[in-house]
Amino acid sequence: MTTINWKAALRRATLATTFAAVTMGATLSTTATAKAVNLTGAGATFPYPLYAKWFDIYGRTRGTRINYQAIGSGGGIQQIKNGTVDFGASDAPLTNAELSGMPAPVVQIPTVAGGVAVIYNGLPRGLRLSGPVLANIYLGQITRWNDAQIAALNPGMRLPSRAITVVRRSDGSGTSYIFTNYLKSVSPAWARQIGSGKTVAWPVGLGGKGSDGVASNVQQTNGSIGYVEVNYAINNRLPYAALRNRAGNFVLPTVASVTAAASASASAIQRDVRTPIVNAPGAASYPISGFTFLILYKNQTNKAKGQTLLKFMNWAMGPGQTYAKALYYAPLPQSVKRINAMKLRTIR
Repeated sequence: MTTINWKAALRRATLATTFAAVTMGATLSTTATAKAVNLTGAGATFPYPLYAKWFDIYGRTRGTRINYQAIGSGGGIQQIKNGTVDFGASDAPLTNAELSGMPAPVVQIPTVAGGVAVIYNGLPRGLRLSGPVLANIYLGQITRWNDAQIAALNPGMRLPSRAITVVRRSDGSGTSYIFTNYLKSVSPAWARQIGSGKTVAWPVGLGGKGSDGVASNVQQTNGSIGYVEVNYAINNRLPYAALRNRAGNFVLPTVASVTAAASASASAIQRDVRTPIVNAPGAASYPISGFTFLILYKNQTNKAKGQTLLKFMNWAMGPGQTYAKALYYAPLPQSVKRINAMKLRTIR
């Protein structure tokens, strides 16, 4: 009669079950990893605080990791053109020439609107500026903070005789595109001498790479002035100016004032979403407002990635919009959402 060592048998059975469970778990994990589709993007720093929030939440709730490099709008356009990312991001929409230079047709999807804040250091809070005065500062024609043109806008404020240090972007920037479009719209001298674009021949100024670079330079330089999306001003605890708008009112960049600018430009946007919304009409409109865009290829060569990208875009246009206000961005008007829905339906 054979005697069975039940303890040894039980140990062997347990080890076999454990091995099978581990093997099955590894197989399931490998299968899940194989099915996961991740995305890459690059471009604008202007919307980066919101995009970082979107990508984090979407990754945790939907299982799609989105790797985004905030390298500036010019870099984002170049990378989508080169095909090294799944989407590009730019605050400056592509011109007709840039569209024709793409290797294949693309769509441009506005995601949110934001305000470009004029930040400064070394002065009391509550500074007021007008478009022509701001243009003269960036032209190098106003060089000291106690200049008569600034003093006239700020009665009662003690302005120092300190020299003004102008800070601007050193890289190709959609924020610069919005900012220079504004200066072009309010200053004939700026329009004639400089114009607008992601990069321009700045007459004066200290360059900073990205919105972080501009904010950092202003923060470290007494008597400086610069321009960034308002989120960067708040996070760096920098004061920002109230600007006189087209109606003659001094307005700060807020969700409400940027929304007012977008709403006042609704008819022009419906004709072409690339239409700048700077210097918009309306008593409450903030004058340096703009949309930021994601750029996608119409024909997606990788089916799985294309489907994943569309799912994310539909989420961003829906639930994603609810995260905008807390980060000082203006959610899209319904009219722009409808335009986006039509554009997304053209992607194959």
